Amino acid sequence: MTPAMIFEGIYTPLVTPMDAQGGVDHDALGELIEDLVDKGVHGLISGGSTGENYAQTVPERLDLARFAKARIKGRLPLVVGTGAMRTEDSVALAEGARELGADALLIATPPYSVPTERENALNALRIARAGGLPAMLYNYPGRMGVNMGEEFLDRVGRNSDICAIKESSGDVNRIHLLARDYPHIQMACGMDDQALEFFAWGARSWVCAGSNFLPEEHVALYRACVRQGDFVKGRQIMSAMMPLMRVLEQGGKFIQCVKHGVEMAGLRAGPPRPPLRALNKDDKRELEQVVRVLKRSVADIEAGN
Repeated sequence: MTPAMIFEGIYTPLVTPMDAQGGVDHDALGELIEDLVDKGVHGLISGGSTGENYAQTVPERLDLARFAKARIKGRLPLVVGTGAMRTEDSVALAEGARELGADALLIATPPYSVPTERENALNALRIARAGGLPAMLYNYPGRMGVNMGEEFLDRVGRNSDICAIKESSGDVNRIHLLARDYPHIQMACGMDDQALEFFAWGARSWVCAGSNFLPEEHVALYRACVRQGDFVKGRQIMSAMMPLMRVLEQGGKFIQCVKHGVEMAGLRAGPPRPPLRALNKDDKRELEQVVRVLKRSVADIEAGN
């Protein structure tokens, strides 16, 4: 039986730095990993959608995970994303994650196929069995077309490998459902603008793409709410972060914004792979202004001003 894993803190779904030709920039990825370790995040995720997994082959994704594992050198847990349209690809990713020494899997609903809850549960359990690692589910009905509902949770929740769920539905009632009816499945925030609500209902982890370029500010919110139980301070930090949430989600430019944010932080991220394109000048300017104000505001809050 797989030992349970406790998901605690800020888990950064890594972007995949690219060169101008669309190849992976491993040096830049290594520098990003070092920066995130230094800035105090609590775990890293390789092969998530923020990392543009949909534009990569299975061998590429496993190569990235192996690189990340080697660069982390045991300093942080590594979670490997297994999301894919084909079950066979997800199984290969899960098996590869086990072989490379990953700490956990991230298991999503396969996109486009719109499985029933039973089908989705059996699919998730097959992936979990293949990996034999602790697993975090990923519920994102806005992208996948279906919800990991109660029938699904009842089926998978009996498996000891299923430790947590990244909840990205945006439905606050799901937070209540998970906290009250499925306390044995750890709840992780997957909807950035609801982080405060997740923490108030007992979540102890947050999977947040913005921590690629603002790790200290995301850690500050986690620390205030979870470690210190100071929701007055938490509300102040969350209020300062809300403009960023709006910019990241506007117009479907999420990955483009996160990659530009990494560049703003003095690291290399490069352009996204097609079909996506880098931000235009106006979008870059807007993000830069929001980040400047956010960093100043959170620093003032942390200083007690």
